[in-house]
Amino acid sequence: MTLKNRMSRVAEDTDALLIELLSPSGSVNQIALYDAMRYSVAAGGKRIRPFLTTEFCALFGGGDQKALWYAAGIEMLHTMSLIHDDLPAMDNDVLRRGKPTNHVIFGEATAILAGDALLSEAFRTTANNPWCSPGQNLEAVRVLAEYGGAEGMMGGQQIDLQSEKIVISRDVLEDLVSKKTAALLSCSCLLGCIAANADDTDRNKAITYGYKLGMAFQIADDILDCEGDSDTLGKSTGKDEKSGKSTFVSVLGKENAKQLAKTLTEEAKDSISDSGDRQVRKRLLEFCDLMLFRKF
Repeated sequence: MTLKNRMSRVAEDTDALLIELLSPSGSVNQIALYDAMRYSVAAGGKRIRPFLTTEFCALFGGGDQKALWYAAGIEMLHTMSLIHDDLPAMDNDVLRRGKPTNHVIFGEATAILAGDALLSEAFRTTANNPWCSPGQNLEAVRVLAEYGGAEGMMGGQQIDLQSEKIVISRDVLEDLVSKKTAALLSCSCLLGCIAANADDTDRNKAITYGYKLGMAFQIADDILDCEGDSDTLGKSTGKDEKSGKSTFVSVLGKENAKQLAKTLTEEAKDSISDSGDRQVRKRLLEFCDLMLFRKF
């Protein structure tokens, strides 16, 4: 199966499960909350994190069925972060994936609750994966909390907030990105390993792949913010420079940032160069290039 076809299949399967899990079983008084959650999870996107979860499960011999609930869980967590990131108190953005952001449609209060509810549903979904053992589900919940919490994504968001309108060092920037962006990609890969019962050596390779890919992905995103356009990307561009935000472009310069992204991409590839199923590995290597060269 080609990378494009595989990504499409994973996205379709993830979307179907997300809508199923986020639909009330009957008439409820809080239907606006469900509407707000489904609005953001159904807004599109590449489903990068679910793809990585299912692919790393497949890489080490597991079936998609085992990985899909974990994939839905991490996508809920990711979507929560987008809803909250767009709020007036944070990035104050009005466009996400080519559509008005959640608070623009449903109001700020409901958007906050939708993000909170998605966070809870992420853990419930992960804990209730019917195709994995209770032990696997417990480990998956722990991993989701670790990579999504104060030492992971949310910690990175805090560093991002306190770094607004000031110049930060490369070390701080790398810490920010490793937590805010790379952590969830590593988590996605690790969740796939848990679903497949992969050993510690393979899990460490998956973590490294996700980290290197996540760092490269953010650098590419920084470059797209100054080179891309809103219509193509489906989100506002040029905001980093206008807000005085430190990025890899502002800290390193555009050409050095591009070179670093390429180096990190090659390191991600190297981490799994001799791992698992050959066909799946080939797609994961191609995926690195897709993320790097998608617009520059």
